[in-house]
Amino acid sequence: MKHISIGRQPILDSDSNLCSYEILYQGSDAAMSRFSTASVINSVLNKFGTHALLGDRRAFVKIDEKFLMHDIIFSIPGEFFVFSILDSVDMNERVVERIEQLYEKGYILSIDNFTLTDNAREKYECVMSKLSFVKLNIMNSTASNITEMVQGLKSCGVTIVADNIDTLELYDKASELGCDWFQGYFFAEPKIIENAKYEPSQMAVLKLYNLLMQDTNIDEITKEFENNHEITVQLLQFINSGAFHFRHKISSVHHILTLVGRIPLAQWLMLMIYSKSVSNSGQSPIMLMVKNRTELMQNILKVVDPKAGSNLLGEAYFVGVISLIDTVFSVKLEDILEQLDISDEVEDAVLNDAGILGEIFALVRDIESFNVASRSRFEKAHGLEMGTIENVIFQSIEDVNKFETPFVA
Repeated sequence: MKHISIGRQPILDSDSNLCSYEILYQGSDAAMSRFSTASVINSVLNKFGTHALLGDRRAFVKIDEKFLMHDIIFSIPGEFFVFSILDSVDMNERVVERIEQLYEKGYILSIDNFTLTDNAREKYECVMSKLSFVKLNIMNSTASNITEMVQGLKSCGVTIVADNIDTLELYDKASELGCDWFQGYFFAEPKIIENAKYEPSQMAVLKLYNLLMQDTNIDEITKEFENNHEITVQLLQFINSGAFHFRHKISSVHHILTLVGRIPLAQWLMLMIYSKSVSNSGQSPIMLMVKNRTELMQNILKVVDPKAGSNLLGEAYFVGVISLIDTVFSVKLEDILEQLDISDEVEDAVLNDAGILGEIFALVRDIESFNVASRSRFEKAHGLEMGTIENVIFQSIEDVNKFETPFVA
């Protein structure tokens, strides 16, 4: 089977809960259809595993007319996917009949790239009652009464998914139109507030995180904890939450640091940073995005430089952590970094894509936007076998799902 690059994009509801994903895929052969659905579904089911790639959520997957009309579609377990029918598929008699067959067998169906034009509704009138979702292309919608058309679609019982929502401006527009779900990374765009003041405790958490990841002397870390009473109290609550079981009673902060270890504490601090205003941090899209970035940063570094030491790996992790911190603080990233005593390598990587960490960070963002070409360029530049980055991506997705599972349960 030809190599297929796979990615996924989050789909959120109006309360910023993660509802679903769209599975994105592209073949390595230029002659291979971008939407070779059979191959990608086979990969999800057999190579990756549905739970590893999707968690407990159903995923949207694009299907063209060729796949729609092939009987192999009935061999696909419907509980894992939403079949999103491309807008290029004509609603002829054969297609309508197939949609009705799938509906009767319990498959969940959607129209992909639905564009609101004055005659858009007419094309799908014959199958609208069989659809659960409509994926709306807001950018190309030109109808004079878009809001009324969206409400008309919703009156048919379909959930409206606004597609390609990567800015807060687009999110606001889609929300005003009455869309139900939103696909894209709009939630990661910082909403900068001029002269915003971040709480001293927020910077204290970041400083402690940095100390832990840089192998700072444990006495210095202990002193920093003891200077921040609120964080120390929360640390004690964390220790007593049932996550740890110690044979001996805790006697001091120094004792906690020795028993728990730097990495678990650093990860706990990361949770504190990104879950400040989130009732369930494990299901927070921004939290999961940060987790994915930190996993990718470290795991890509490991394949590029198998001998990378703990300090460099810690810096790679820290790049992922602080890369979205402006979203939480509503303060320019440059201003936040000025308050932190971080290495020049980390700062240059985050702000300028400089050095090996910056190169990896740029690749991570390309992975999020499903820029497949950058993966192969990176592999060639570093002498990696084709598919190496793909394997790292899959491992990171699996790790993020494992991270989320305890919170979901």
